[in-house]
Amino acid sequence: MPSSTSDGMGMSGTTTMDMAMMQMTFFQAQDTSLWTMQLTPTSTGSYAGTCILLIILAVIFRGLFAAKHYAEHYWRNQTAQRKYVTVAGKRTDAENIRAHDDAKDAVISVNGIEEGVRIVERHHTPIQPFRLTVDPLRALLMTTIVTIGYLLMLAVMTMNVGYFLSVLGGTFLGELALGRISQGTAMV
Repeated sequence: MPSSTSDGMGMSGTTTMDMAMMQMTFFQAQDTSLWTMQLTPTSTGSYAGTCILLIILAVIFRGLFAAKHYAEHYWRNQTAQRKYVTVAGKRTDAENIRAHDDAKDAVISVNGIEEGVRIVERHHTPIQPFRLTVDPLRALLMTTIVTIGYLLMLAVMTMNVGYFLSVLGGTFLGELALGRISQGTAMV
Protein backbone atom coordinates (compact mmCIF):
# COMPACT_ATOMS: atom_id res chain seq x y z
CA MET A 1 0.00 0.00 0.00
CA PRO A 2 1.43 3.44 -0.74
CA SER A 3 2.44 5.60 2.16
CA SER A 4 2.11 9.32 2.39
CA THR A 5 4.46 11.79 3.99
CA SER A 6 3.21 15.10 5.30
CA ASP A 7 5.04 18.14 6.55
CA GLY A 8 3.18 20.52 8.81
CA MET A 9 4.21 22.90 11.55
CA GLY A 10 7.86 21.84 11.25
CA MET A 11 7.11 18.17 11.92
CA SER A 12 7.30 15.33 9.45
CA GLY A 13 5.77 11.90 9.77
CA THR A 14 4.88 8.85 7.74
CA THR A 15 1.45 7.22 7.75
CA THR A 16 0.81 3.80 6.26
CA MET A 17 -2.73 2.61 5.52
CA ASP A 18 -3.30 -1.13 5.48
CA MET A 19 -6.56 -2.31 3.92
CA ALA A 20 -6.90 -5.09 6.52
CA MET A 21 -7.27 -2.39 9.18
CA MET A 22 -10.09 -0.74 7.19
CA GLN A 23 -12.45 -3.73 7.13
CA MET A 24 -15.83 -2.68 5.70
CA THR A 25 -17.67 -6.00 6.04
CA PHE A 26 -18.37 -8.09 9.10
CA PHE A 27 -15.69 -10.65 9.84
CA GLN A 28 -14.94 -13.24 12.48
CA ALA A 29 -11.54 -13.03 14.14
CA GLN A 30 -10.49 -13.62 17.72
CA ASP A 31 -7.63 -11.12 17.73
CA THR A 32 -9.56 -7.89 17.03
CA SER A 33 -8.46 -4.98 19.22
CA LEU A 34 -11.15 -3.40 21.35
CA TRP A 35 -10.54 0.29 22.17
CA THR A 36 -6.79 -0.15 22.94
CA MET A 37 -4.02 -2.56 21.99
CA GLN A 38 -4.07 -3.88 25.58
CA LEU A 39 -7.62 -5.14 24.99
CA THR A 40 -6.62 -7.37 22.08
CA PRO A 41 -7.66 -10.96 22.80
CA THR A 42 -4.82 -13.48 22.37
CA SER A 43 -6.76 -16.69 22.94
CA THR A 44 -10.27 -18.08 22.65
CA GLY A 45 -10.79 -17.55 26.37
CA SER A 46 -9.75 -13.90 26.27
CA TYR A 47 -11.98 -13.35 23.22
CA ALA A 48 -14.91 -14.86 25.15
CA GLY A 49 -14.02 -12.63 28.10
CA THR A 50 -14.05 -9.58 25.83
CA CYS A 51 -17.47 -10.57 24.50
CA ILE A 52 -18.75 -11.06 28.06
CA LEU A 53 -17.38 -7.59 28.93
CA LEU A 54 -19.38 -6.12 26.04
CA ILE A 55 -22.54 -7.94 27.14
CA ILE A 56 -22.15 -6.63 30.69
CA LEU A 57 -21.43 -3.12 29.41
CA ALA A 58 -24.57 -3.19 27.24
CA VAL A 59 -26.67 -4.35 30.20
CA ILE A 60 -25.19 -1.54 32.32
CA PHE A 61 -25.95 0.91 29.50
CA ARG A 62 -29.61 -0.13 29.53
CA GLY A 63 -29.62 -0.11 33.34
CA LEU A 64 -28.37 3.48 33.38
CA PHE A 65 -31.36 4.54 31.29
CA ALA A 66 -33.63 2.86 33.83
CA ALA A 67 -31.71 4.58 36.66
CA LYS A 68 -32.07 7.95 34.92
CA HIS A 69 -35.82 7.42 34.55
CA TYR A 70 -36.10 6.47 38.22
CA ALA A 71 -33.96 9.45 39.29
CA GLU A 72 -36.02 11.89 37.19
CA HIS A 73 -39.20 10.52 38.75
CA TYR A 74 -37.70 10.85 42.25
CA TRP A 75 -36.49 14.41 41.61
CA ARG A 76 -39.88 15.41 40.18
CA ASN A 77 -41.62 14.05 43.30
CA GLN A 78 -39.16 15.92 45.51
CA THR A 79 -39.99 19.13 43.68
CA ALA A 80 -43.73 18.55 44.06
CA GLN A 81 -43.39 17.94 47.79
CA ARG A 82 -41.17 20.95 48.41
CA LYS A 83 -42.44 23.33 51.07
CA TYR A 84 -42.39 27.03 50.31
CA VAL A 85 -42.01 29.88 52.76
CA THR A 86 -44.17 32.99 52.48
CA VAL A 87 -42.11 36.16 52.30
CA ALA A 88 -43.31 39.18 54.26
CA GLY A 89 -44.94 41.75 52.00
CA LYS A 90 -45.78 39.25 49.23
CA ARG A 91 -49.29 38.01 48.50
CA THR A 92 -50.22 34.45 49.39
CA ASP A 93 -51.54 31.96 46.84
CA ALA A 94 -55.09 32.48 48.12
CA GLU A 95 -54.82 36.23 47.51
CA ASN A 96 -53.36 35.63 44.04
CA ILE A 97 -56.25 33.28 43.19
CA ARG A 98 -58.85 35.82 44.32
CA ALA A 99 -57.21 38.51 42.19
CA HIS A 100 -56.74 36.27 39.13
CA ASP A 101 -58.62 37.47 36.02
CA ASP A 102 -59.34 33.98 34.65
CA ALA A 103 -60.64 32.59 37.96
CA LYS A 104 -64.17 31.20 37.83
CA ASP A 105 -66.56 30.65 40.74
CA ALA A 106 -68.15 27.21 41.01
CA VAL A 107 -70.06 25.05 43.44
CA ILE A 108 -68.90 21.52 44.20
CA SER A 109 -71.18 19.01 45.87
CA VAL A 110 -69.57 16.15 47.75
CA ASN A 111 -71.70 13.75 49.80
CA GLY A 112 -74.60 16.22 49.82
CA ILE A 113 -72.47 19.13 51.08
CA GLU A 114 -72.12 22.06 48.73
CA GLU A 115 -69.02 24.17 48.83
CA GLY A 116 -68.13 27.29 46.89
CA VAL A 117 -64.77 27.13 45.13
CA ARG A 118 -62.78 29.30 42.78
CA ILE A 119 -61.23 27.52 39.77
CA VAL A 120 -57.99 28.85 38.29
CA GLU A 121 -56.04 27.22 35.48
CA ARG A 122 -52.48 26.69 36.55
CA HIS A 123 -49.93 27.58 33.91
CA HIS A 124 -47.25 25.01 34.55
CA THR A 125 -43.89 25.22 32.86
CA PRO A 126 -42.36 21.81 32.13
CA ILE A 127 -38.85 23.16 32.71
CA GLN A 128 -37.67 22.86 36.28
CA PRO A 129 -35.42 25.57 37.71
CA PHE A 130 -31.72 24.80 38.13
CA ARG A 131 -31.01 22.94 41.36
CA LEU A 132 -27.46 22.40 42.55
CA THR A 133 -28.45 19.17 44.29
CA VAL A 134 -29.97 17.64 41.13
CA ASP A 135 -28.53 19.05 37.91
CA PRO A 136 -24.84 18.06 38.38
CA LEU A 137 -25.97 14.49 39.15
CA ARG A 138 -28.21 14.50 36.07
CA ALA A 139 -25.32 15.76 33.93
CA LEU A 140 -22.93 13.15 35.36
CA LEU A 141 -25.43 10.36 34.77
CA MET A 142 -26.05 11.45 31.18
CA THR A 143 -22.30 11.81 30.52
CA THR A 144 -21.79 8.25 31.78
CA ILE A 145 -24.60 6.99 29.55
CA VAL A 146 -23.14 8.71 26.49
CA THR A 147 -19.61 7.46 27.27
CA ILE A 148 -20.76 3.85 27.52
CA GLY A 149 -22.86 4.31 24.38
CA TYR A 150 -19.83 5.53 22.43
CA LEU A 151 -17.69 2.65 23.72
CA LEU A 152 -20.34 0.20 22.55
CA MET A 153 -20.54 2.00 19.20
CA LEU A 154 -16.78 1.72 18.77
CA ALA A 155 -16.99 -1.99 19.55
CA VAL A 156 -19.60 -2.46 16.83
CA MET A 157 -17.56 -0.35 14.42
CA THR A 158 -14.73 -2.90 14.57
CA MET A 159 -17.07 -4.95 12.34
CA ASN A 160 -16.26 -8.05 14.41
CA VAL A 161 -19.29 -10.36 14.40
CA GLY A 162 -18.68 -11.55 17.96
CA TYR A 163 -18.47 -8.01 19.31
CA PHE A 164 -21.57 -6.99 17.36
CA LEU A 165 -23.61 -9.93 18.62
CA SER A 166 -22.36 -9.34 22.17
CA VAL A 167 -23.60 -5.74 22.11
CA LEU A 168 -26.95 -6.87 20.70
CA GLY A 169 -27.21 -9.68 23.25
CA GLY A 170 -26.40 -7.32 26.14
CA THR A 171 -28.94 -4.82 24.89
CA PHE A 172 -31.56 -7.58 24.68
CA LEU A 173 -30.78 -8.84 28.20
CA GLY A 174 -30.76 -5.32 29.61
CA GLU A 175 -34.08 -4.48 28.03
CA LEU A 176 -35.55 -7.80 29.14
CA ALA A 177 -34.46 -7.23 32.73
CA LEU A 178 -34.89 -3.46 33.05
CA GLY A 179 -37.04 -2.21 30.16
CA ARG A 180 -40.27 -2.15 32.11
CA ILE A 181 -38.72 0.23 34.66
CA SER A 182 -38.16 3.00 32.15
CA GLN A 183 -41.12 2.76 29.82
CA GLY A 184 -41.52 6.04 28.00
CA THR A 185 -37.85 7.02 28.33
CA ALA A 186 -36.41 8.21 25.05
CA MET A 187 -33.24 6.48 23.91
CA VAL A 188 -30.30 8.56 22.77
